[in-house]
Amino acid sequence: MTQTYQPVVLVDTTNLSRDEWLAHRRCGIGGSDAAAVLGISPWRTARDLYYDKLGIVEVQPDEENWVQLEMGNLLEPLVARIFEKKTGLKVFKRKAMFQHPQYPWMLADLDYLVELPDGSTAILEIKTTNYNARDNWWYNGEEIVPVYYESQGRHYMAVKNIDRVYFCCLYGNREDEAIIRHIDRDEAYEEELILAEQTFWQDNVLARTPPPYVEDGDLIMESLRRWRGPSEKDAPPTQFALPQYQLIRRYMELVQEKSRWDADLKEIDAELSRVKAQIIAAMGQSSSAVYDTGEGGFKVTYNPVRKLGITKENLERLKEVHPDIYAEYVTTQVSRRFNIKETKPEAA
Repeated sequence: MTQTYQPVVLVDTTNLSRDEWLAHRRCGIGGSDAAAVLGISPWRTARDLYYDKLGIVEVQPDEENWVQLEMGNLLEPLVARIFEKKTGLKVFKRKAMFQHPQYPWMLADLDYLVELPDGSTAILEIKTTNYNARDNWWYNGEEIVPVYYESQGRHYMAVKNIDRVYFCCLYGNREDEAIIRHIDRDEAYEEELILAEQTFWQDNVLARTPPPYVEDGDLIMESLRRWRGPSEKDAPPTQFALPQYQLIRRYMELVQEKSRWDADLKEIDAELSRVKAQIIAAMGQSSSAVYDTGEGGFKVTYNPVRKLGITKENLERLKEVHPDIYAEYVTTQVSRRFNIKETKPEAA
């Protein structure tokens, strides 16, 4: 892999409209697409990305998260200033979409670039998150960059031929509630990433062949809900072939394996319930108990918990007595129940 190339400026993004920006972005794979290609994105599948690149359906952010996404955009200059203050490094923008000269489907639209003391340049990616999600930046006590952001940074380094990416992630509202990490170039990782992206671009996008679903089950289900919408109850049954039969057999094997584990768990749950009841009985009327040896011990609490709710009977009464209130505040949720039942041919 040569290290002497310069990236191509595909387009100046200074005055691009969103539609124009999306049109250029669909000409290749961007850094934020890399995790989906590798199957490590927590937000979308490779199939989602495939549909987006072909312009079949644009990947839309979740409606519930639009405020968080907008806040991220608004806070970007502030987080960049925090990075400058905490590191002493100067950052600047280059409003352009870059293209790899050897792999034209590799694109990069960067947040910021960083001036390093030795005269070289690094990349700066701005991230925002909440207080609880900050733990994603550590693993077993070690400082890390989450894998889905790492793939983005390594994609950018490949396109720009730059050896370092900084990440600055703000999770609070104070300067010291910002996480700063960096990763340096890894050619072995880069080669594998380029190969995976090339395969996706040529064998899926250009060939118009959807990639298979291989991601987490919940992510796949969310993708299906997004693209397919509700099912048609009166539609004829889908005719499965051998690949689907193999999936069914695997599912049934897992059901049987789970049943064996469930039997063991039931015994454990029963024992837990018995021991718990004995402890509570020993507490008498108190809501707490302590065991202290002077070198440590345990504190047991059994506090009352009260929560608001409505029974099925009272819900029916509300519907009869106050139908207007019922109609305004009670919503119907539609779900689908998955089941596999083995069928046998009817006797002649």
